Amino acid sequence: MPEMSTCLWFDTEALEAAELYVSVFPRSEVLEVVRWDENNLELTGQPLSVTFRLDGRDFVALNGGPGRPFTEAVSIMVGCADQAEVDHYWSRLLAGGGRESRCGWLADRYGLSWQIVPTRLLELMNDPDPARAGRVAAAMMQMVKIDLAEIERAAA
Repeated sequence: MPEMSTCLWFDTEALEAAELYVSVFPRSEVLEVVRWDENNLELTGQPLSVTFRLDGRDFVALNGGPGRPFTEAVSIMVGCADQAEVDHYWSRLLAGGGRESRCGWLADRYGLSWQIVPTRLLELMNDPDPARAGRVAAAMMQMVKIDLAEIERAAA
């Protein structure tokens, strides 16, 4: 099977974004920075692309220039073990100018969308009792950041 990774298009912030992301997630690192060479005098030495790993998953950040903004049509979903993890990722990815959305979604300061979701929420939304799953879904729809205690109350 071919090896796959996700390429994220930035204006000029690829290295800055990659460094933020690896600081947020455990077991993460910047793997390679490819810089413009002297054939592009205006950009010589500046990052062209950055390959980085977030907890075992490879990504490429490309400085492709303006005109390709991120939208919520593509997001990175982060499954969290508990409320402490939700709070950690939520606050770190919002820092420096991100914006909250709803139902556990946010956009970081670069506009990249993230879903910060406790795995327990997904379990409860797939509960075999449709009434229970429906209460959980209705509670989630009222939230910005997911509140796991409130989700558990809705399930009960």
